[in-house]
Amino acid sequence: MRLGVLDVGSNTVHLLVVDAHRGGHPDPVRSHKAELHLAELLQPDGSLGSPGTEVLVDAVRTARQEAEQEGVEDLVAFATSAVRDATDSAKVLARVREEAGVDLQVLPGEDEARLTFLAVRRWFGWSAGRLLCLDIGGGSLELATGIDEEPELAASLPIGAGRLTREMLTADPPKRRDVAALRAYVREELAEVVPGLVAAGAADRGVVTSKTFRSLARLDGAAPYAEGARVPRSLSRAGLARLVDLLAGMRASDRARLPGVSPSRAHQLLAGAVVAYEALDAFGLDRVDVCPWALREGVILRRLDWLAGS
Repeated sequence: MRLGVLDVGSNTVHLLVVDAHRGGHPDPVRSHKAELHLAELLQPDGSLGSPGTEVLVDAVRTARQEAEQEGVEDLVAFATSAVRDATDSAKVLARVREEAGVDLQVLPGEDEARLTFLAVRRWFGWSAGRLLCLDIGGGSLELATGIDEEPELAASLPIGAGRLTREMLTADPPKRRDVAALRAYVREELAEVVPGLVAAGAADRGVVTSKTFRSLARLDGAAPYAEGARVPRSLSRAGLARLVDLLAGMRASDRARLPGVSPSRAHQLLAGAVVAYEALDAFGLDRVDVCPWALREGVILRRLDWLAGS
C-alpha cells in the first residue's frame, strides 16, 4: 500500500511517502519538506498563537494535498516537541483538524524514543545485540535501550539542539562562558537518566539517528548521504570533542558552509554537538553507528504491524 507519514517537528513539516507492506522494506517514493522552525514562533507565554498556528495549518494543508496527489491511501500525522510544548497545543490541534483536514496526534517523548528504537532494531537486526539509541531533535533528546524490538527503557530530555541554542547560546559566535554553562547543564540533565539506562545492561552497539547526528558524522569524516543509505557511517567521541571546539569559534554563517550542514540548521549545530559529545561521554561510548532510519520509519513500521494484525 502507499503510506504517508507527516512529521511536524521543531524545524520542519516533513511528508514521507512510501510503498510498503508487512515484511517488506518500506520503499520511499517522495519526500516533501517545509522549513517552519515552529519552536522559534512560540510567543513569550509559550503559545504558538494565531500567527504560528496559521503557518502550521497552511503547511499541513499543503502536505495533505501533496499526499493526495501522490495517491496516499493511509496518512499518519504526528507532532513532536514544538507542538507538544506549546501552551495552546489543544487549540492548535483543533484548528489543524478543522482547517487542514488532518488529525494531528502529539507523540509523547518516550513514544518518540520507542518508535525510533523500533526503526533502528529493524535496520540493524537481531545480530546487533543490545542497542543504545540516541536521537537529537530540535526540542529534545530521545534515548532508549533494549535487546528486543520494544526497548526496556526509554526517556526524553528537553535538551534538543534548537531549544538549547535559543535559551543558552544567544551570541554569534557564542561566548565561551555560555558554551561552558551549556555543557554543564547538559551533563546535569543526562545524569537524571543515564544511570538507569546503564543499569539495564551494557550496550553491544551504540546507534544515533536523525539530521543533527548525520551532519556531525559527515564533519567527522563519514561518507556523504548522497552515496546512499546503506553505506556504513559512524561518529567518534574524539571527533565530537574536536567539532565542539571548532564550531564554538565559528559564526552560524561560517558553519553553513561546512560539508553536510544545511543553512537552516547551522545556527544550532554547536548545541547539537555539545549534546552528542556529552551523551557519548556519559555512556562511555568511543564510537557510535549512524542509522539512516529514525522516527518516521518507526511510525511506518508500527503502522504496518497494526494493519497486518487488524
